[in-house]
Amino acid sequence: MTADRGDYPHVRTLLGAYVLDALDEGESGAVTRHVQRCPACAEAYVEVAEAVSLLALLKLDDLLE
Repeated sequence: MTADRGDYPHVRTLLGAYVLDALDEGESGAVTRHVQRCPACAEAYVEVAEAVSLLALLKLDDLLE
């Protein structure tokens, strides 16, 4: 995990991998616990999850336009 200003560790840099289920068990558990108690990271999680969902709708032709 990375730390933002202050002593409270935040997980924003891990959220993309978390949404894609690409973290190991320990990292995933740490992100889950953190997002449950940090409103700012929970909001960032929702944004990342929505972006990943939208990217899944793209087709190759959409990218070539």
